[in-house]
Amino acid sequence: MFFDSWTGLLRVVIVGACAYAALVLLLRLAGKRTLAKMNAFDLVVTVALGSTLATVLLTSGVALAEGVLALGLLICAQFAVAWTSVRVPLVRRAVKATPTLLVWRGRLRAEAMRDQRVSHAEVLQAVRAQGQGGLNQVMAVVLETDGSFSVIPLSSAGNLDALENVPDVPKS
Repeated sequence: MFFDSWTGLLRVVIVGACAYAALVLLLRLAGKRTLAKMNAFDLVVTVALGSTLATVLLTSGVALAEGVLALGLLICAQFAVAWTSVRVPLVRRAVKATPTLLVWRGRLRAEAMRDQRVSHAEVLQAVRAQGQGGLNQVMAVVLETDGSFSVIPLSSAGNLDALENVPDVPKS
C-alpha cells in the first residue's frame, strides 16, 4: 500500500521526466493557443492533457511512446479544431459559445441571467471585483465564453466596439 518497489519509483522518475519534457516540447511546437482557456473545448483539452500525463506516469501498462503519442494526438486535435474554427463559421458555432450580456446600463437582464444560470450575487461579485461600488457605475457585464465576467464601467465605456460580437447589445 505504501511502497511497492524501487523499480516502480524509478519508472515514475524516468518516465515522468521524459513525458514532461515531451509535453513541454509539444506545447512549444503547437503554440500559445494550445493551453488557452477560451472556451469549453480548450478546457477539455487541458484537462485531458493532464489526465494523460498522469496516466503515463502512474500506469506501468502504458509505455512512454504511447503516452507521448496520446499527448501529441490531443494537441493536434486541439490545433485542428482551433485552426478550423477560425476559418469555418459552422465549426466555430459548434465548438464555441457566444458571450452573453447580463447587465446593460446598470440594469440586470434577468432572462439572460436565468438562461445562463447566473445569480444576482455572482454579478454583484464581478462588479465589486472590478472596483465598482454599484450597478449604476456599470455600462455592461458580459459572461464570456470561458465563464468569466467582463465588467465595463460607464467611465471607460468608450465607443463600445468591444461588444460587437456580443448578441443582444442595444444599438444606443
